[in-house]
Amino acid sequence: MLDLKQFEVWFVTGSQDLYGEDTLRQVDEHSLIISQHFDQSQAIPVGVVFKPVLKSSDEIYKLIQEANVAKNCIGIIAWMHTFSPAKMWIRGLHILQKPLLHLHTQFNRDIPWSTIDMDFMNLNQSAHGDREFGFMMTRMRLNRKVVVGHWQQQDIAASVGDWTRVAAARYDMFGARFVRFGDNMREVAVTDGDKVAAEMAFGFSVNTYAVGDLVKVIDQVTDAEVTDLCKDYERLYTLTDSLRRNADRHNSLCDAARIELGMKYFLEDGNFKGYTNTFEDLHGMKQLPGIGSQRLMEAGYGYAGEGDWKTAAMVRALKVMGAGLSGGNSFMEDYTYHFNPTNNLVLGAHMLEICPSIASGKPSCEIHPLGIGGKEDPVRLVFNAPSGPAINVSLVDMGNRFRILVNKVQAVEPEESLPRLPVARVLWKPEPDMPTGCAAWIYAGGAHHTVYSQNLTVDHMESFAEMVGTELVVIDENTHLRQLKNELRWSEAGFK
Repeated sequence: MLDLKQFEVWFVTGSQDLYGEDTLRQVDEHSLIISQHFDQSQAIPVGVVFKPVLKSSDEIYKLIQEANVAKNCIGIIAWMHTFSPAKMWIRGLHILQKPLLHLHTQFNRDIPWSTIDMDFMNLNQSAHGDREFGFMMTRMRLNRKVVVGHWQQQDIAASVGDWTRVAAARYDMFGARFVRFGDNMREVAVTDGDKVAAEMAFGFSVNTYAVGDLVKVIDQVTDAEVTDLCKDYERLYTLTDSLRRNADRHNSLCDAARIELGMKYFLEDGNFKGYTNTFEDLHGMKQLPGIGSQRLMEAGYGYAGEGDWKTAAMVRALKVMGAGLSGGNSFMEDYTYHFNPTNNLVLGAHMLEICPSIASGKPSCEIHPLGIGGKEDPVRLVFNAPSGPAINVSLVDMGNRFRILVNKVQAVEPEESLPRLPVARVLWKPEPDMPTGCAAWIYAGGAHHTVYSQNLTVDHMESFAEMVGTELVVIDENTHLRQLKNELRWSEAGFK
């Protein structure tokens, strides 16, 4: 479902007519070599397409027009091999609608000390050609990513690859459709927000569909389809005895499978990329979707509970960014704390819906009472998440803008078993420490719902925030509350 190879970025090189045909031919040759190197790199998950050297304002404008409407083009990598007078770029940059990465490199790695002459200098002018280009983007207040270093370095390809992942998520989000089954959880503030402003800022739409519309699709699922999916459950997970065939709760497993298939068909038929629901609006459904929401997330759909469409959209975005990487991304909630003075921890979980892409080992498929919602006991996957670095990401509506909040965390293995906790869970230590990290999150207005990511970093989220023109607040090992509060005040003043 999430194949990033369907996307491409265009490799664009700037120059001018001043240097003559021989120099421009070499510029084209060098650009082709670099673009092919990136296209073949395992670190870059999308295609890299070479474009001939640009030498005039008209050529630049035409290419950017084409990039804006090209179906699979998700961004542009720009490099100035020689000096490219930046006034030529104004018209094109004015209409640019795709993300841009400015690659500050040069074809040769080393200065050829014994042979360098003015011909070499005229050809290899990136050191000041890129500064001319960079000034114009800064003068035009354009957000972009700047990557500096020789193009053959592994870390350069890695940086370009990280940026292309974010560009793919940005492209995927623009025009994405999300379903809100029912409304927001009653009286809850942070999970709600301005859907019109969100579509203006990010490009995705959110529309409500009655739960009855979903139930109609669920009821059309055949018994044969349900039987086949139950066999998949039995093959993929450790089923508790009561859910096995001919056991007393097997019908509940069948009901869960029917709900999963109905939701899947509904999403496919409507070309939706994610959804949200709430336990307060389950009319006509036998149980709150548990295993179904978990597995749909694992398949790449965005999801969040309680009507939280913002987090559902971010789950989808991080799923796209992390496609093909080890580790996973999941809807998450800060649920309860361990305030041991020597070992402060957060227990992250939700009632049911944590994605098995973050699981450590084979999940257990279980059934337990929910205690809220007034429906039959729901089936869910139960598991622990492994230790390791991770981030928590929250998108909140500040009224006059959106804010993306990121907290670096360190997941840890549970010290003891949790035999009576019937949900998937992960334990983590927030950076820089529990008191500072939690206080910073609260000062910044972070939601109790997040996206938990094992395979993405703060750098990915910084690039994403810049692409969508959204405020970013980072809580990490360098966070100090006094400085953070000042930064929040500055942001408030800046966005006014």
